[in-house]
Amino acid sequence: MALVAVAATFLIVLACMLGAYSLFVLRPEAREHRAIQKRLRPQDEAARKRGLTIAKSEQRGSGGTPFRHLQRIVDQSGGRLTVAGLLFMCAMSAIVAGIVVWTLLGQPALTAAVSVLASLVPYGWTRHAATRRMWKFEEQFPEAIDLIARALRAGHAFPTGLSMVADELGDPVGPEFKLLFDRQNFGMALPDALRSFAARVPIIDARFFVTAVLTQREAGGNLSGVLDNLSSVIRERFKVKRQARVTSAHGRITAAILAGLPPVVAIAQFAIAPRNAALLVKDPLGVRMLIGAAVLQGIGMFWIRKIIRVEY
Repeated sequence: MALVAVAATFLIVLACMLGAYSLFVLRPEAREHRAIQKRLRPQDEAARKRGLTIAKSEQRGSGGTPFRHLQRIVDQSGGRLTVAGLLFMCAMSAIVAGIVVWTLLGQPALTAAVSVLASLVPYGWTRHAATRRMWKFEEQFPEAIDLIARALRAGHAFPTGLSMVADELGDPVGPEFKLLFDRQNFGMALPDALRSFAARVPIIDARFFVTAVLTQREAGGNLSGVLDNLSSVIRERFKVKRQARVTSAHGRITAAILAGLPPVVAIAQFAIAPRNAALLVKDPLGVRMLIGAAVLQGIGMFWIRKIIRVEY
């Protein structure tokens, strides 16, 4: 009977949260999306000449929010997830995990700890996706620079080279250059669009590229030759970066084993000797020990990550 009441409460809370999310998040986002799409379709040449400064209004609307870091992570991940959606997933993970632990064990402290850890899972997954996408971008970036340099040598303008990269290269380089081209094409100044590109793609190679282009625009010079040299430098840096990852592979594997060993041992203990392992979740001292072990485990993993992290 108690389990039925808990399940009914969970369904009611879930329905309320989904309704609130649809009413206050999805509908305003859909309205804003329709407005942006309408602005992206100018009806005449006069509308195009006025300039659709979408990126500037976008920066004004999100630059001062307290969720700017989350927005940057979501943008870098390349998915369709929004900040509101990410926060909703975190909240639902915490609620579901908390209800399950409370129903099975009935320990408030352990329920709170598991809920906090569960709420971090969607954020960790999004951050991992963003890291993988930026790594792939860095691998493809020299090819994009070479394509722009060849376009310049063939007599095309720099924005045309950006358009060629956007059309011919895949994700993630293609969409990022597509956004860069669209922003300057719809009215944003090219230096501002390039600086926005460097801020959106947090790798040092993108900053080198933006600096080289802006310097050439102010001082003049052979931009295609500069881009050729930059492409070769980026490729050499990427080789060094891969070599560093190979060198630090032992430390990363050790960190993964140390992180996964305590949960595996705990599950094995509950499977082999559930009566003895139950003391850790039913006795108040055992709960405090689990919380202390989780805190120490987190500190240890953070320290190991700082040791094996190599700055390039």
